[in-house]
Amino acid sequence: MLKKIKYILLFNLLILSQSLSAQQSVRLTEGWEFLKQDLGGIWEAIRPVGPGNPEAVPLWQKVSLPHCVNATDAVDPDVNYYQGPAWYRTQLLIKNPYQRGRTILHFEGAGQKTQVYVYNTKVAVHLGGYDEWTADITDAVAAFQQNEAYQKQFKGMVPVSIRTDNSRDLEMIPSDLSDFNVYGGIYRYLNLVYTPALSVDKMFVKAEVDVQGKSGKLNVTGRFYNPDNLTDATIRFRLLDPNGKVVASQEKKMNSFTTDLDLWNLVLSRPQLWNTDRPLQYTLNYEVTSSAGNYKGEERIGFRHVNFIEKGPFELNGTRLLLRGTHRHEDHSGVAAAMTENMIRTEMQMMKDMGVNFIRLGHYQQSKIVLNLCDSLGILVWEEIPWCRGGLGGELYQQQARTMLKNMIEQHYNHPSIIIWGLGNENDWPGDFPEFDKERIRNFMKELNNLSHQMDASRFTAIRRCDFCADIVDVYSPSIWAGWYRGAYTDYKKASEDEFAKVKRFLHVEWGGDSHAMRHSENPDKALSTIKTGGKADERAGDASLYGGAARISKDGDWSESYIVNLIDWHLKEQENMPWLSGTAYWPFKDFSTPVRPENPVPYMNQKGVVERDFTKKESYFVFQSYWTSKPMVHIYGHSWPVRWGEEGEEKMVKVYSNCSEAEIFLNGKSFGTKKRNSQDFPASGLRWNLPFLKGENTIKVIARNGKTAITDEIKFSYQTEKWEKPAKLVLTKITQQDDTATLEAKLVDRNGILCLDVVNWINFGLTGDGKLLDNQGTSSGSRKVQAYNGRAIIRVKMNKGKSIASVSSDGLSTVFKEF
Repeated sequence: MLKKIKYILLFNLLILSQSLSAQQSVRLTEGWEFLKQDLGGIWEAIRPVGPGNPEAVPLWQKVSLPHCVNATDAVDPDVNYYQGPAWYRTQLLIKNPYQRGRTILHFEGAGQKTQVYVYNTKVAVHLGGYDEWTADITDAVAAFQQNEAYQKQFKGMVPVSIRTDNSRDLEMIPSDLSDFNVYGGIYRYLNLVYTPALSVDKMFVKAEVDVQGKSGKLNVTGRFYNPDNLTDATIRFRLLDPNGKVVASQEKKMNSFTTDLDLWNLVLSRPQLWNTDRPLQYTLNYEVTSSAGNYKGEERIGFRHVNFIEKGPFELNGTRLLLRGTHRHEDHSGVAAAMTENMIRTEMQMMKDMGVNFIRLGHYQQSKIVLNLCDSLGILVWEEIPWCRGGLGGELYQQQARTMLKNMIEQHYNHPSIIIWGLGNENDWPGDFPEFDKERIRNFMKELNNLSHQMDASRFTAIRRCDFCADIVDVYSPSIWAGWYRGAYTDYKKASEDEFAKVKRFLHVEWGGDSHAMRHSENPDKALSTIKTGGKADERAGDASLYGGAARISKDGDWSESYIVNLIDWHLKEQENMPWLSGTAYWPFKDFSTPVRPENPVPYMNQKGVVERDFTKKESYFVFQSYWTSKPMVHIYGHSWPVRWGEEGEEKMVKVYSNCSEAEIFLNGKSFGTKKRNSQDFPASGLRWNLPFLKGENTIKVIARNGKTAITDEIKFSYQTEKWEKPAKLVLTKITQQDDTATLEAKLVDRNGILCLDVVNWINFGLTGDGKLLDNQGTSSGSRKVQAYNGRAIIRVKMNKGKSIASVSSDGLSTVFKEF
């Protein structure tokens, strides 16, 4: 225990010495313990564990923040994910440098109900998992420090305990019917903040510019935190342009802080504009000086003009911009919602590198880190509250929705990237309550719409998929899933035109389909012959089920990457020739966990992403790049397709995705000609060849050219001509080992040992011994239960420098064991 206290003491001294030169704020990432259950009372959290205290709960484990209760169980194929209370505890060295200063815990997000304790005093309660909030612990810390016995017991440290709870609750949003996990834990950063007795709570900066960009206006309004009721202060502002040059300054004396204060109004001639290609930002620095001390802060802003034209496209700064979008869920392999800043940066940069200029943050307020990156990368944003599915609850439920909308708008008001406040998603989806009253839902939607416009008249409102509320909001997105839940992908343009005619402003968010990473097909469009086409392409009740109902690709298709690249390719080529289209957003960027899809090829995963849950790119990522980016790129389809199949001498199609003007293909060193790119020549924009593969090993190389610029890509694969029967046995091998991590591969072969390339059997991995399966990752190569991709499946094992026995099983076949 003494060793642990010394560690925490040294850690807190280190972080505090680092933070005092900054804005008196530090992330509390280390020195935490976690308990995945409830306690009988707060005493069980603060009693030390160890000899002499046998009644203490002994199950705490060391963790770092951010941390999600459901880091692995959300995708465990054998259990429901945990929904219930959990506890975190630490000990902090509190040394506030300000006389009469405030000591604050600033939560960037914790799910879903949170209680904060200093020693045995409850200091804060918060409802909601996605907005920022603070707990002022000043008085509780002072009371604790005045007790000499407590101080002696904890060696000068202050014990802090936090209870989170993501239990199912019908009177909370989001609904547990939602197609994503309602996670628990302190899954965003938690900060220890020191402020003077007078500080800024929020600074609202409204940056406006006319359509021509000739004149800009800046309005600054401030809200202050003043628990000591100080009555005299001075605030100084400096506005810096994107190059860091001071373009204006202001000083203002204040003697009242009871309401939001109008602090500065400024007119700028020809401000530098923010756009998606050059996201130029101004910086507003401010300093509040009072008898309590100085408080410094800054806000980043951008001048831009946005407009969704009625019955027309979207304009940014007076010029049409086709919104090329995707979606983001806060979810990642191995950590669930607890993504670090580096993970978030990687994800957002991958989106930008794919050509994204628009994102819908589904389906809740997300981290300020995400919004800051959207500002700096040039990605426009639709951000929404989690009123998602289930119907409409009572007054507590509705008040939470109001509060969430208010907090989202206030906390993210200054971000130039945000153009839409989303009020809901799939609110036509009943199930949580015995009554489903459309008129009540309409009335509440109107209330939220009015509240949004009152708080921020400069941005649009929107919802997705609730036709009986489509007329309420500024922008509406209907349900169009051509080629997945309904119809064929060739129905997409007609379905969009039909829906466009019904609303004032049309924006299509959510389209695409699932793909099981590393599964490929020689005939991906085969199931389309059974699909009814020409009608509505919406999603209806039961369409996501893998059983029953009308023929549909989501149920009857092969879930291959080969099919999804065709679907995406068709949509993107059509979008280039829809001049009235404001834009679209593919659903989603990355595979994510969901409790309502236990039978998907990776259990509990929505697999519609263009990258896997661990950032591994699927083939579809490169289709988007070929349409949406200008930096020369080329990609041969099939990098994760080790074995193709067909008749000997049969010509097989090879597709190349590139934004270059032409490409030349080589098979086994021989050129098969050059083709010109034409985006309207489906598939692959005309960059496709029928090639005669050799039995056995083959190499394909492509050289793509844009003028004098040439880039290449190459793949190697085997071509199998042997026919297979039904699977007869499993083969388990170790195919690679890097350092202490081995990769195991299971294959399904027939009685003659021929690989069964089109089977989709479930494969189950097991391990005993020194090693550990790297499973519960929610990826095709990170699940101990997974559907085969082209007759095989792989998983990684941490060997721990020892020996283990691995097993692999599949229904109807003998289990195989092998020592590694």
